[in-house]
Amino acid sequence: MSNQLSDRVNNMATSATLAMAAKARELKEAGKDIIGLSLGEPDFTIPEFVKEAAIKAVEENYHSYTPVDGYAELKKSIITKFKRDNNLTYAPSQIVVSTGAKQTLANLAQVLLNEGDEVLLPAPYWVSYADISKVAGGVPVEIKSTIENDFKITPEALEAAITPKTKMMIYSSPCNPSGSVFSRAELRALADVLVKYPKIIVVSDEIYEHINFTDDRVSMAQFEDMYDRTVTVNGVSKAFSMTGWRIGYMGGPEYIARACNKMQGQVTSGANCIAQRATITALENSPSKIQYMIDAFKERRSLILGLLNDIPGFKTNEPEGAFYVFPDVSYYFGKTLKGQTIANASDFALYLLEFAGVATVTGEAFGDPDCIRISYAASENDIKEAMKRIKAALV
Repeated sequence: MSNQLSDRVNNMATSATLAMAAKARELKEAGKDIIGLSLGEPDFTIPEFVKEAAIKAVEENYHSYTPVDGYAELKKSIITKFKRDNNLTYAPSQIVVSTGAKQTLANLAQVLLNEGDEVLLPAPYWVSYADISKVAGGVPVEIKSTIENDFKITPEALEAAITPKTKMMIYSSPCNPSGSVFSRAELRALADVLVKYPKIIVVSDEIYEHINFTDDRVSMAQFEDMYDRTVTVNGVSKAFSMTGWRIGYMGGPEYIARACNKMQGQVTSGANCIAQRATITALENSPSKIQYMIDAFKERRSLILGLLNDIPGFKTNEPEGAFYVFPDVSYYFGKTLKGQTIANASDFALYLLEFAGVATVTGEAFGDPDCIRISYAASENDIKEAMKRIKAALV
């Protein structure tokens, strides 16, 4: 039978992070010893107070369909969190709860983009931004940065990328994959460019906001002249180690929230009831309750950077947040190792998987073909062993 699939799905790329994780799982199931540093998944268990809230929700017989845009109590908790942590004021009508921040981003692309609209992606960027935009008819436009400037785009580069077709910009800070954090001054400089183009909607992905090793925590929507044009996206996967609970949320202009609610109502309806009840408790608690995780990630950052600096050919900077390093490995391009010629970052990542037993992700998927992404959300023992294996495989 001929392929009856749509052009839409045939042209869609597979998520590079999930593809590498699946390949690593296959090798593990075949009996190979693989250390997974490809997924952005904290190795911590969820906090006890979140577990207790979920158990209580089960015991109280929460089981029915939820409101499409989230429980009123959860929206209230989100509003309180936005005010407490980000100094942002939202009404319930500006909040939408989704099945993970990824669905939030997909909703936004579907309700805002028309065919041919351009989406600015400061590179490196999270792998799914590009294809989420493409599926909605958008055209991704990469804005390059380099490891020398900590993978942060300049105002000049931003303005040079803007055209009459530009409709949206999506960025993350702290950034996945680079760990870069825009300071208030740096973000204000970008906002000074964007205010000149009032039709551009900014999507600020802040899923890693608490995993920030700086004292500078700023949201684009905090700037009064950008508030009505910015959608702030967040969730509980990273900070609370609730990856499988699939709760994300957004705060933004009411007309956009209404449109996302409409879209979600036709696709998934409301998010899981038990996960929503647990998220109420997660967000109502002080961020100090999860500081132990942040402290551990900061220690692991120092550990992995020290070990990487002992491996020839790895160029690193110091990421200021999230739990990734994004080293430039172009030193190895064109070289032959153990009979394998390394042409690019994808070859290099596959080489490490086969000959070091370590799963990473090619930077090509993130818009930077010279780098690979390494997650240090793993245990210290796994990080040490992985770096030892990588070093041995490259000598």
